[in-house]
Amino acid sequence: MQIDVLLFAAAKEAAQNEKVSIEIPDPASAADVLEALSSQVPQLSGLLPSSRLAVDCCYVAADAVITGASEVALIPPVSGG
Repeated sequence: MQIDVLLFAAAKEAAQNEKVSIEIPDPASAADVLEALSSQVPQLSGLLPSSRLAVDCCYVAADAVITGASEVALIPPVSGG
């Protein structure tokens, strides 16, 4: 299935876009999404080990189920002052 992944901060800058479309298996897990991002959007590879996935506005573990109706976002590390 194809899903859109919303990008923020450094991920948005690296991909030069607010979102990317990726192909994942059906059914898929959050780990599948990260793997697909790494292979299909290589410019994000360096950020993925320290980033989190949010599905439907909640951070999820690697085994979380992703459906075609899920809103998926990649949240890279952020800092503030």
